[in-house]
Amino acid sequence: MALPHTTAAVPIARALVRTALADVDEGADCDTAELLTAELVANAVEHTDGSTPIELAVELLPEGCRVEVHDPDPSPPGDLAGQPPHRMPDPWQEHGRGLLLVRTLSTACGHRPTARGKAVWFRLPRAPAQA
Repeated sequence: MALPHTTAAVPIARALVRTALADVDEGADCDTAELLTAELVANAVEHTDGSTPIELAVELLPEGCRVEVHDPDPSPPGDLAGQPPHRMPDPWQEHGRGLLLVRTLSTACGHRPTARGKAVWFRLPRAPAQA
């Protein structure tokens, strides 16, 4: 799904992920999927050139879901797949926690080059069944 390269892409992406997971996968953790998707889309909008759309892909898997956000910049997205930084982000700053959230809350995450930039992705497991 192509999204506008503006901050309006964030709530659109959240709604698309929630709809995709809620309609098809009763065991999906929609809240976490929305949060992590919002982080990746916001990063793509903030840190890449605004001349092309951001793309969102949601893949439903038997064990959970995989979400990818495609942007036109081939540069890696900080330290997404590595170990957490030795120092925690400054609690008074507005930025610096997005990739930490993705690393911490997903079962796997990373990035890969694409023909037009890169894809940044995360995987989430199915949420445990509610009693």
